[in-house]
Amino acid sequence: MKRILLVMAVATVLFSGCTGGSGRGGKKLIIFHAGSLSVPVKELSAVFMKENPGVTILTEASGSLHTARKITELDKQCDIMLSADHFVVSSMLVPDYASWNIRFATNEIVIAYRRESKYSSIFREDNWADILLKNDVIMGRADPDADPCGYRTVFAAKLAEEYYGRTGLADSLLGKNTEYIRPKEVDLVALVSSGVIDYMFQYKSVAIQHGFRYLELPDEINLSSPLLAEKYSAVSYMIPGETPGVRTEVRGDYISYSGTVLDKAPQKELALKFFEFMLSEEGAAIFRGCGQDPLVPPVADDTDAVPASLRKFMAAVTARYSLR
Repeated sequence: MKRILLVMAVATVLFSGCTGGSGRGGKKLIIFHAGSLSVPVKELSAVFMKENPGVTILTEASGSLHTARKITELDKQCDIMLSADHFVVSSMLVPDYASWNIRFATNEIVIAYRRESKYSSIFREDNWADILLKNDVIMGRADPDADPCGYRTVFAAKLAEEYYGRTGLADSLLGKNTEYIRPKEVDLVALVSSGVIDYMFQYKSVAIQHGFRYLELPDEINLSSPLLAEKYSAVSYMIPGETPGVRTEVRGDYISYSGTVLDKAPQKELALKFFEFMLSEEGAAIFRGCGQDPLVPPVADDTDAVPASLRKFMAAVTARYSLR
């Protein structure tokens, strides 16, 4: 009997801990986000919870395509979706699951590595491809079917082929070390840190956050410049579509992170308040501190559809983007 009572007491404590204080009037805000947003979302959440006592923020990181499918296919409940690519929200969530989409930050593709990585002492802009293709060098990249960083790596490889005038370069890069493709870009961090792989195609912000060395690529390759969006759009990749066996084309564009509050968000008012904080000067400062540039001002696919509390952060002119 004592043993049974002890088990019941432990179960009660565990259950009350899992409720996150909801029984005491607390609120839970659920955020699904891209893996490369893990650090800034953690910092944003810590500040927001401190300024809003009683609020618990629960976060879940995945490749952005997988994150969207949790909502559209698995019917998982969340309040906010933050994607590494505006295309994911605009093409998969709007208009059936959300009404608007705001681009709030940028990034760029780099090649990250450690000091101990093979040939790191001579790794430069004029020889990086040759070094990555060496037989004794191992490189990793994210899965293009699951993560925008993955298909952006495909874009970067194709753009590099054109930029350097090296026919077949993209296929050579993308066909190498495919056993080290991972579901999302942050999964590669441990592989480089432990020396399992030498180099990884990565977001600049993630490289900075984890203290890696990194090689910056020309703007014509790194997908960082809105001024080169038309050039980037010359390359594309077919991501898995809504129906098994069917694929959807996503074309190159400058890197822009975006997000929305779901139409059926359980904590919609609180979610909008968090989003407002994220777009504020304080939120922008957190992104900068994490090595990621905020878009100032943020840009909406359709400003008219954005809630009034967020519209004040938008550019004066409505910007509409076609889904390619």
